[in-house]
Amino acid sequence: MLENNRLAKVVKSIKGYPKFMQSFLLNFVIRRTVKLVGTAKVDVLKLTKEESQFRIQNRKKVQNHIGTIHAAAMALIAETATGMVVGMNVPDDKYLVIKTLKVDFLKRAVGSLTATAKLSEAQRLAILNQDKGEVDVPVSVIDDEGKEPIECTMIWAWTPKRR
Repeated sequence: MLENNRLAKVVKSIKGYPKFMQSFLLNFVIRRTVKLVGTAKVDVLKLTKEESQFRIQNRKKVQNHIGTIHAAAMALIAETATGMVVGMNVPDDKYLVIKTLKVDFLKRAVGSLTATAKLSEAQRLAILNQDKGEVDVPVSVIDDEGKEPIECTMIWAWTPKRR
């Protein structure tokens, strides 16, 4: 496998800190880098090259008029989970952009949301070996009742950076 990219190196370096500090440091770095994630206080639960898991609490700042997590925040959690798992794999000489973000709202969310995104080994190899391409990243978003209030299609693309 190729060497870790910048994001993967940061995540790896954080794992060298004491366990009680790791979550705080990872959240701090991600929230500072992606401003909207910081504003919404999205929590990193897991971030590897194969899987990412993020959580958003049902707080006043992310609520809609009926007291549930706003539609935009629901899309944000899915976009964050998929983007970060792809971001862990994209070489530093490539740009990563979202190509398709489709969200179908199925039911009212209850409580907080947890989004889990996974990449297969074939998807990871394509990201590492293709100069440019795209990947449809599977993501599930679960509320506090264990139900999926949304279904998402998230397609991420990568292309070489111009020098």
